[in-house]
Parts: sequence; C-alpha cells; structure tokens
Amino acid sequence: MKRRDFLAAGAGALGAAMLPGWVRGADGKPPAVACCDSLYASPQAAIKSPREKLLYTVALYVGTGVNAPDYLATIDVDPESPTYSQVIHRLPMPKVGDELHHFGWNACSSCHGMAGAERRYLIVPGLKSGRIHVVDVADPKSPRLHKVIEPAEVVSKANLTAPHTVHCLASGEVMISMLGDGQGRGPGGFLLLDEDFNVKGRWEKDAAGMNYNYDYWYQPRHNVMVSSEWAAPNTYSHGFNPADVQAGKYGRKIHFWDWKERRIRQSVDLGEQGWIPLEVRFHHNPDSTHGFVGAALSSTMWHWHKEGDRFQVDKVIAVEPVEKEGWPFPVPGLITDLLVSMDDRWLYFSNWLHGDVRQYDISDPANPKLTGQVWCGGVLGKVRELNGRPMTGGPQMLQLSLDGRRLYVTNSLQSAWDNQFYPDLKQRGSYLIQIDCDTDKGGMKLNEKFFVDFGKEPQGPARAHEMRFPGGDCTSDIWV
Repeated sequence: MKRRDFLAAGAGALGAAMLPGWVRGADGKPPAVACCDSLYASPQAAIKSPREKLLYTVALYVGTGVNAPDYLATIDVDPESPTYSQVIHRLPMPKVGDELHHFGWNACSSCHGMAGAERRYLIVPGLKSGRIHVVDVADPKSPRLHKVIEPAEVVSKANLTAPHTVHCLASGEVMISMLGDGQGRGPGGFLLLDEDFNVKGRWEKDAAGMNYNYDYWYQPRHNVMVSSEWAAPNTYSHGFNPADVQAGKYGRKIHFWDWKERRIRQSVDLGEQGWIPLEVRFHHNPDSTHGFVGAALSSTMWHWHKEGDRFQVDKVIAVEPVEKEGWPFPVPGLITDLLVSMDDRWLYFSNWLHGDVRQYDISDPANPKLTGQVWCGGVLGKVRELNGRPMTGGPQMLQLSLDGRRLYVTNSLQSAWDNQFYPDLKQRGSYLIQIDCDTDKGGMKLNEKFFVDFGKEPQGPARAHEMRFPGGDCTSDIWV
C-alpha cells in the first residue's frame, strides 16, 4: 500500500487527531502505548513509551583524511545489554564525500492514526554532496540502504543544494530545508519528496524576505512554520571568517511562515545580538505558540510567542564571551544546538567553543532558570576526561530520551569548522556521551559507564553528528 492510499484511509483518524487540546483517553490520561507503536497520540504518550535501546548517529570521514564513505552507526544504549555503549552496526553510504549531517524520519507522530503509517525510513542527506539517502530500518539493529537520490536530480527539478533539516509532514510527504541554490548561493529553499521518496519540487511558493536558510519547525494548529538562517554553502563550507559576518554573509533573522499559503508572514531581525540563529524549537504541545532559537555566534537564546496576529521575539539568555590568549576576539560560547524536553519544561543547549552543556527550567518560558551545567571539552582549558579518555572538541549535537532523563551528546559541527577550531578532532575522532538529567528539581551528571569512542573505528577516526532513536525523539516529533 502506498502512503497516499493509507493517508486517505486514515482521514477520519487524522480529523480526530486535529481536535483542539492534547489527545487523552476517556479517563483524562494519556492512552497506553504498545511496545512497537512509535507514532504517539500526544507528547504525554511519548513520554510514557518504553526506554530507548538503540541510537542512530551519522559518522563522517569528510575532512579527516580517511578516504572512506560516511556511514550510519547503530549504537547499543541498553544498559542491560552485553554490547552496551558500543557500535553494533555500520551502514556505509555508496560514495565518498557526502558529509552526512542532519537526518530524519519518513513518519513521526504527525502521522499518528493513519492506516499503515510507520516510522520505518530514515532520510539521510549529505550536506556537502547534496545526495539524499533513504535507509530502511525494518530491522532496527541492521539498517539497509533503500534508495539514493542523486544531487543532479534535485538541482534539475528544484535548483537546490545542501540538504539540512528533515521533517515528515502529515500529508505523507517529507520536507527538507536546503541551504543553497544549484550554485551554492543563498537563500536556498525547501524540498519536497513524495510518499515514494521521489523529488516533487519546492514547498515554498514565495521566499521573499529570506536571505539564507537553515532549520525549521512547523506548528499546524497555528498555521505557522518558523525557519532560521546560517549562510550560503559557498560561505560556510570554507570555514569561519569574521569578515564574512561584517559583509552580511551570515544571517540574523528568523521567519514565521504562513503554513497553508507557504509564504513568509513575518520576519524578525535579531540584530547585533542575534548573529547566526541556528536550531529552532517550538513547544511540543501543539496548542502552544512558544518556542526558542539559539543565535550561535552571538551566543544568545531567544524566546518567541504569539501576541495577536504577530510573534514577539525576546532575548532571554546571554552567554558572555571569554578572553583567551591567542584569540583575536573574545571566545563566544557558540550555541550550536538546543532542544526542549517532551514535557516542555526543560531547555538544553550546547556551547561548542566554551565546552559546556546547560539545562534551564522553562516552566515560565520567558524567564529560563539555569539548573544544570556539565563540561565536556571546549577551548577554555576545562577539558576533562571520562574514565581516562579525553573529551576532544566541544559538545555539539544533543538528543534527549522521550522521558527526559538521558541526554546524549556528540561533538562534531561541520568539517571545515571542526578542522579550524578543533584540528585534533580528525585524528582523535568524536565522542558520544550520555548525561543523566534530574527531571524533578533539575541538575545533570555525566554517566561514567557510557562512552562511545569514534577514534577507534575500524577504518580510522570518525566524527559523529546528529542522533535519532527508533522510537522517536525530542527533535523530530511534531503533533498536528
């Protein structure tokens, strides 16, 4: 059965899912979740799902000097397993030079209730090559390649390159933010794949007002999508040059789109304190208009919410730069990733250059309160070891368990930036660590029993980036 067919068959269920308020049973409690059901009726149902036992991450050889394809690594994260904290499977991509980066699912909780819908395929793009891989995880421990979309096809049909954020849509389509046009220039756009992973074309009808592209998140009950800006591939792919910031080659705007009309309704310039806004996160509660974006270079966190017909955006956290000998400018924290816990209570973000991961209580989203901090490398001289193994680089990508108790961290940003700021990383490889999170009072602590050393991979040291769980996670699931 094609996904188009089961979408039609599940129209009634979809209508029920779109009723106002979080979906609850007759007793007011979240519905029970079967062991193999990974499309959840509500965020509360996701929280009550079984603990994750596997984790997928991409591992890269681009920029390391190792002439081998990037690969998808399957990690055992079950503490009861004899292979706990080990890579148990590697799926190499067909060609060298992809720079696997962000990836996502063909179906998430936006497809809950649709007959035949299942979280089965990972869409794994190459940021550098533009190649898009479709990976079948029907056997969760041994993913296999299902399909490859070559970059020439994407350019010919949509004039887009540099695929980044992947989200499934409730229509059965997959949408990918693209950072460049066919020549690697801004502003890029949004690519649609149909239910059979064929290139359908562009999502947006008009991108007027957008200079660059990066991440996005949609909130259908409010008819809105938010997107952020990094830079054109021709700029960021060569490393970071401060002169490019002054020349306006990096972004500092976020955009609120009309989800139905596919046009920008409101753009907000974050100004000199909002350079390079990267990851964007709405609350998981589909009735909420609250969300956050981290401005990497300015090292500031911004909160948005809707007031009337417009979105109000305010700076709520600032990480102060630190003077360091040998640096031509004070070292920024460089907020490169953030996420919101499934219950919308906790905000986590990483300071890739300073070297710390932070936890904030956002019960009042306009007034975050710092509740936890863990150091995991960085350039400030606070590098630490875990069980005798050094934490090279700085904390970067984050993924949180659905129950909010385990935060997973990798340390690669992008090949040229890795080589510029952490040149030892290509010889030593990445780490994958896990932090225990207190979900009652707040607080974080490194799990000393968990450390995946990508410096010891069979074909040489590799660099790890984004992570996903087979049962869904806090940065991919959206409710309609």
